[in-house]
Amino acid sequence: MDYRAIITIEPGKRGGRPCIRNMRITVADVLGWLAAGQTPSDILSDFPELTDQDIRAALAYAADRERRLVTAS
Repeated sequence: MDYRAIITIEPGKRGGRPCIRNMRITVADVLGWLAAGQTPSDILSDFPELTDQDIRAALAYAADRERRLVTAS
């Protein structure tokens, strides 16, 4: 998945952390909810402004970042 059209980084928003579609919901927020046991359906119910594609983009971004960290070491 190409997450680049969904994950945005703005220096003045949420401390420059990666966000979903210019909203104030960060990739870390989505990952934290998933790690806490929420299902994508739970998240979409709590945050109707998000889409299933947004959740997958957050996961893809995290996976890509992890790959880059491993390759850099």
